[in-house]
Amino acid sequence: KPVKSASGAVPSGFAHSKNGAQSAAANYAVALVSADIIKPGKRDDLLDQVFVPDRVPEMSRKMGKAYSPKFLKNMGLDEDGNPKDGQKYVSRTAPVGTKVQHYSSSEADLDVWCTGLFGSAGDKSTNPVTSDWFTLRLKLKWTDGDWKVDSFTQKSGPAPVNGDNRVSGADEISGAVDEFGGFTYAR
Repeated sequence: KPVKSASGAVPSGFAHSKNGAQSAAANYAVALVSADIIKPGKRDDLLDQVFVPDRVPEMSRKMGKAYSPKFLKNMGLDEDGNPKDGQKYVSRTAPVGTKVQHYSSSEADLDVWCTGLFGSAGDKSTNPVTSDWFTLRLKLKWTDGDWKVDSFTQKSGPAPVNGDNRVSGADEISGAVDEFGGFTYAR
């Protein structure tokens, strides 16, 4: 069955199965490394959609520390996570695959191998858009009829050899971010 996804919301309604847990993990990886997670005004709503309810306050505190005003300033963003005029902040994640480490009907531990883009596109950006490869380990719990994140960690790689792609300019990257929407991932 397809998952439910309203505009701007994280998909929900994942199947109560191993494949449903993998789909949830892939979608939650996209949300946890999105441009919205760094914005204080959007973060709590996103955390409410993704995490087990009793983990939300702790995750809100942790992410508030991680995405501090100093961190945001170093990324070329203001305290609300917005870029300077003439720039566009990019943070997009594309899951490459999932691996189930443990599964039961009440909990699942999964790895999601991802690639992504992050940085600011625009004139005089001090943090240009670059690519990244990383793996997220998500511990999910079956909660109130859906899979939700109990905890997660991130590590680098595995990363392939860089290709010989032509580097795109800031306008091309900004245009692509505006023109291409994200995906809902399902197995």
